[in-house]
Amino acid sequence: MKKNRARATDPEGLEPEGGAVEPSEVEFPEDLDPELVEAALRAGEEAAAEDMKKDAGRLREERDKLLAQLAEAQDEALSAQAASEEAQARFQRLQADWDNFRKRTAQERLAERERAAESVIEALLPAVDDLERAIEHAEASSDEAARGLAEGVSAVRAKILAVFDKNGVRVIDPLGEPFDSLECQAVGTLEDPETYADTVTAVLRRGYAMGGKVIRPAMVQISVGGPKRPDEGAR
Repeated sequence: MKKNRARATDPEGLEPEGGAVEPSEVEFPEDLDPELVEAALRAGEEAAAEDMKKDAGRLREERDKLLAQLAEAQDEALSAQAASEEAQARFQRLQADWDNFRKRTAQERLAERERAAESVIEALLPAVDDLERAIEHAEASSDEAARGLAEGVSAVRAKILAVFDKNGVRVIDPLGEPFDSLECQAVGTLEDPETYADTVTAVLRRGYAMGGKVIRPAMVQISVGGPKRPDEGAR
């Protein structure tokens, strides 16, 4: 019996390489109609091609779905990064605001303490003035008891001035120095042609300054009629 042999080609229209029999190379009995055989082969090839198209379509759909998921994940990552950066910037602003608030509060508290200390110092100044007048009066006396009292009063004054110094209070006692209108108040003059003009010749009441601020200017007497003081900055 003779057999019909039909050879199928691959999807690209090429025959298989070599002499091996491919699965599509099938031998049929010779009494079969060749046209039916060819039609059956074509139908099989078309079915296989259709299956391949369907598989390719499913693969494309899966690919597109994965690409869409990837794009969505990238968008979410960018959004998360932007949110993180905004949160970091907001935290830095809050940190800066807190630092400024803390510094401002510390400065306000320091200013309040300085004002409170200044008020106490100002309230004590008249008492210090009385102590100094008592000391001057006792030292001018010839009475031994009065001089002993002056020593005790001087000790009390020294303790008060030590507290002043601890709180940053400076005594303004410019005897013999040039008159400074920022720290002194001239309440009298003394004619003295041999002394530079505007020299403090007597301190009638000491002044006090605290933290660069004059709490009370010194009351002084200055010289007049003398030569002009030379400029210390002149060469």
